[in-house]
Amino acid sequence: MKRLLIVVMALLVSFGFMGPKETITVKGSDTMVILAQRWAEQYMSKHPDVNVQVTGGGSGVGISALINGTTDICDASRPMKSSEREKLKTRFNSLGVEIKCAKDGLSVYLNDANPVKELTLDQIKKIYTGQIKNWHEVGGPNAKINVYGRENSSGTYVYFKDFVLSGQDYTASMQSLPGTAAVVNAVAKDKNAVGYGGAAYAKGIKYAKVKKDANSPAYEPNAETVKTGQYPITRFLYMYTKSRPTGAMKDYIDWILSPEGQNWVVKVGYFPVK
Repeated sequence: MKRLLIVVMALLVSFGFMGPKETITVKGSDTMVILAQRWAEQYMSKHPDVNVQVTGGGSGVGISALINGTTDICDASRPMKSSEREKLKTRFNSLGVEIKCAKDGLSVYLNDANPVKELTLDQIKKIYTGQIKNWHEVGGPNAKINVYGRENSSGTYVYFKDFVLSGQDYTASMQSLPGTAAVVNAVAKDKNAVGYGGAAYAKGIKYAKVKKDANSPAYEPNAETVKTGQYPITRFLYMYTKSRPTGAMKDYIDWILSPEGQNWVVKVGYFPVK
């Protein structure tokens, strides 16, 4: 029976009754990879004529793939740089199209056993640049701070460096890990650890509430504080295409931005753009 079904499907394709699937490739941000996979699964379940292939690797990897013409959509947890857009223009005579598809509260992770509950942006900056090395300097126990972060191909690594560290270099003692899930896992196992990453990954650890400065209220990343911008490290998550989307790719992106697609943003743990 199975063999007969295969033969029938092959005949339908050969006579033009059933065309081959159209493939959309998506590559980039590890922060976004779970969300991108959920979008792909849901869309394909209702559009069996479209195949959406999702891979991670980091925002930098996705942007390089877009410039090289090896992916249709690049997922990025940071904006493309002007130098990257110029490379895209050289290759395709286009600066690309930017689509804001979700919002994220870039979170600072602490081990559940850590008594520290909140940190200022300046304290976070000093921890990650190596100026603060012991938890007692920020109201915690007398213990060395074990610093975890992402590898330099990560958009989250770049965003955190640009907007939290004001462009300063990370401390040489930071342990760089290949993916947000790995950072979360390290912090969950290490009571003296600190890490950072997307809000959707905070499982088995806790968020540090973040303050703009010593005199400001502290906020945890949630739907309300990210929507209002009260949470100090709120950012957009992006999709990039080399030119204005058409056909199946346009339909897919329109669906992502629709109420149904944005509902999956919430289910995964991020925040809608609308």
